[in-house]
Amino acid sequence: MARDLLAQDTVNTTLERITRSAVELVQGCDAAGILILQGGAVQTLAPTDQMVIDSDQLQERLAEGPCFDAAYGPTDDRVFRIADLTDEQPRWPSYAPEARKLKVGSMMGFLLYTEDEDLGALNLYSHLPGAFTEASETAGWVLASHAAVAFSGARTHAQMQHALDTRHVIGEAMGILMGSRRLTEEQAFDVLRRYSQDHNIKLREVARQLSERGRLG
Repeated sequence: MARDLLAQDTVNTTLERITRSAVELVQGCDAAGILILQGGAVQTLAPTDQMVIDSDQLQERLAEGPCFDAAYGPTDDRVFRIADLTDEQPRWPSYAPEARKLKVGSMMGFLLYTEDEDLGALNLYSHLPGAFTEASETAGWVLASHAAVAFSGARTHAQMQHALDTRHVIGEAMGILMGSRRLTEEQAFDVLRRYSQDHNIKLREVARQLSERGRLG
């Protein structure tokens, strides 16, 4: 599984393999997804079932629930396991009854992190109360540990590839300007930079348009 995660080509396929692995390997898991929480806004990545999306959106709308608690709780509290959601209504009076309508019986969550960064949370769902055991939690924790490394690596690779692509397209655009206007490299870059600032367009997009059209604007 660890080798398979690291062998994925993109961030999206890595995340999809993580959540599929959760359903395949963790006893009691019916659905899984990765939740990114920025401020109060929720983003659901690689959900295996609509229930995952609905649960995340419910927590966002109500501003309460286990994923919110995990995200805003102590940094050393990186795992939660809810044996029976019906017992948690005093804790989440708005979320718990609505989640039961989504057929959420029990949940587990694992923060995805490396030494350098927090990446979100891997959340596991079961339709049945009491579905997750200590063995399930151990398996989920091991999966989350490998998943965090694979997620971080895939994201770093994507960022590096984007930087290389950006450098290439900007270099191509500068070459067009240097040839058509007889500019130096520094002057060509300054033309792109000023156009980007004046029109509030990202430099990479300015370069891409110039490369495709052969002119600015």
